[in-house]
Amino acid sequence: MKNSRRRFIKNIAGSSAAVAVGGLASGFTAKSYRNIQGANDRIRVAVIGSNGRGSGMAATFAKQPNTEVIYVCDVEEKARQKGIDAVKKTGKDAPIGENDFRKALLDKNVDACYIATPDHWHSPATILCCAAGKHVYCEKPLAHNPREGEMSIAAARKYNRIVQLGTQRRSWKLLTEGINELKGGAIGKVHMAKAWYTNARKPIGVGQQTAVMPGLDYELWQGPAPRMPYKDNLIHYNWHWFWHWGTGEALNNGTHEIDVARWGLGIDYPTKVNSTGGRFFANDDWQTPDTQLITFESPQATVVWEGRSCNNFKTEGLDRGVLFYGDKGVMLTGHDGYIIYDENGKVLKDIKSNAVIDGRNTSSPGESLDAVHIANFLDSIRLSKVPNADVAIGFKSTLWMQLGNIAQRTGHTLNIDQANGHVVGDKKAMELWARSYQPGWEPKV
Repeated sequence: MKNSRRRFIKNIAGSSAAVAVGGLASGFTAKSYRNIQGANDRIRVAVIGSNGRGSGMAATFAKQPNTEVIYVCDVEEKARQKGIDAVKKTGKDAPIGENDFRKALLDKNVDACYIATPDHWHSPATILCCAAGKHVYCEKPLAHNPREGEMSIAAARKYNRIVQLGTQRRSWKLLTEGINELKGGAIGKVHMAKAWYTNARKPIGVGQQTAVMPGLDYELWQGPAPRMPYKDNLIHYNWHWFWHWGTGEALNNGTHEIDVARWGLGIDYPTKVNSTGGRFFANDDWQTPDTQLITFESPQATVVWEGRSCNNFKTEGLDRGVLFYGDKGVMLTGHDGYIIYDENGKVLKDIKSNAVIDGRNTSSPGESLDAVHIANFLDSIRLSKVPNADVAIGFKSTLWMQLGNIAQRTGHTLNIDQANGHVVGDKKAMELWARSYQPGWEPKV
């Protein structure tokens, strides 16, 4: 049995995305889906990754009208059960639990997948899901590296699947109103945006090589990433701070705020990117910056992101947010609402949300605000329309922060091609555009 399972995994991982799911992609037709307008519009979802964010979102998906979570997939037993229990608590039937999400992709009843795995699995899983004919809601960041982000777009377009990034602010009603006011000239011409994220994360210590934690399939957890020894301070959350699997606070949280800044300014790519910072808080295994200042230049405006993972002093009274500076005033956006000030600091408009939001909550900042983004995803499937955070939009916002990390790691300013976001004339930087893979696990479109 164990050898058969290993052959199954190896055969899937070592083939192109279409072949990886047993060649199913070519067998799908419009008639095989129940999610087209005018037909039975019940959408059946497979949740992939259910320890923290995934279990909360599994419940939120289960609560949506005419939506059913039929699989919860996770490589660790307790996490998988956590997701199953979260769905059951909503009063819905218990979903099927699977260790390997690719088994769920073989089920033609699955219409869509929600991905909340570690970052190194985001794009490879998205590609496999698209090839299997499934629509995808993927948590940010879209990809571990820029090349994978490009591949995710290619997969969505090749297989004609809807792929929504979990930058849920794109679906917040009041924030959308604020962005529209900004674009309408509420503070005049905007020349700068400042974004920030704060937290009080603790040291992760120096990990020891030990036996893999009971109930965890570490081989499958690593998946496409080249093999590294298991350490006791890696799973479940600390992988965020290792370049091999994670992308640091810049992608973990900064993607949200930079997406809002980009949305308000209407900028596709910056012209130059610079980053300063480092791991200052403790002498431990944490590799990515705990303190980081990324500066983006463009002809329209300067954009700055400030990340403080280990210092939770608020900016403008908010743990996270975006400030837009114009020649006629300032707009502050934070927890769904917004405030408009004139050039002298007088409040002209203060729009508050009734939603309960915790910007530092790793499971969900606010269920009601997650729900509206999920609803947009499900409506986009039913109506065959472009979602609010389409994969191409998500790629650009993810790329901005990836470029910030590349600038940090190379130690110099990057010049950016306005046609595609690539780094210009910088071999050292472009070496970080993609990554190496465990042989036989390379994602392909």
